[in-house]
Amino acid sequence: MEYRTFGTTDFQVSPMGLGCLRMSEPREGADDGESIAAMHMAFDLGINFLDTSANYGQGHNHELIARALKGRREDVIVHTKSGSPRTPDASGSRSGSSPDYLTRVCEESLRRLEIETLDIFCMSRVDPNVPIEESVGAMARLVEQGKTRYISLSEAGAGSIQRANKVHPVVSLQMEYSLWSRDPESGNIQACRDHGMGFMAYSPLGRGFLAGQFRVLDELEEGDARLNSPRFQPENFQQNLRLLAQLESLAQEKSATLAQLALAWLMAQGNDIIPIPGAKSRNHLEENVKAIDIQLTKDDLARLDKIMPPGAAAGMRLNDAQLARVNI
Repeated sequence: MEYRTFGTTDFQVSPMGLGCLRMSEPREGADDGESIAAMHMAFDLGINFLDTSANYGQGHNHELIARALKGRREDVIVHTKSGSPRTPDASGSRSGSSPDYLTRVCEESLRRLEIETLDIFCMSRVDPNVPIEESVGAMARLVEQGKTRYISLSEAGAGSIQRANKVHPVVSLQMEYSLWSRDPESGNIQACRDHGMGFMAYSPLGRGFLAGQFRVLDELEEGDARLNSPRFQPENFQQNLRLLAQLESLAQEKSATLAQLALAWLMAQGNDIIPIPGAKSRNHLEENVKAIDIQLTKDDLARLDKIMPPGAAAGMRLNDAQLARVNI
């Protein structure tokens, strides 16, 4: 496996990371043993980059990763987000960027992960009510104190990236990016490249849609958050299924699954783009990792751009309340 230098760090990371959210949320039906086995399989296959958050499972995810890292710590790079304080309705609140909050969460993360220094500590959201200079200043102090080696941002706009880097080097940005969520191409990716930053693409499979996990809305269980997403509303969903059918044709030609095609497209966007698909079982993990070996030609990429150009997906990527908290 060819490893890539991650941003301005000295880390050599696999071309694909492993998102750990689904190992802890929802907790119902979660299998800790299988999750740890999946992480160990990832390490054995050469995947050495984990993405987690203090919020995943309210700390459970960090404790799970701590167990998986026993005897493997030196082989694995952990990128962990601060998360945001959650309100009773789980919508989150706008106080996750305060210096006090970031400091406290960093220290809690160290305890739960059972490590002395975080590899990369990421602020989950930019709060328009807290100057980013204050937030990044607090994170810079954590670097000075040896509590994290590097700092990063999630869902930050190009302007915030520029301002943050004037305070302290930011090594990466994490943002939703996939064939049907191409917002970062409007300036975020270029802002990262201007500063030599890495880019982590979360939800690279469109919350399962681009993997063909479901073809009718009835397959989603009651309470599934996707049912509140604009792209999963009946009319939009049907339009998006028509796009999926065209992707499926190309995937078959490449002897690939839909998920592998979507991941291969992301990795073809540049060595600085690292998709972080989630997997809580070894089966899904093994399928995803095989995408690393898929080579897309210029003609393949042109066809994919024609099928799903920016804005092709029906419906916004998030609902109005969620959109108000991203790309700030």
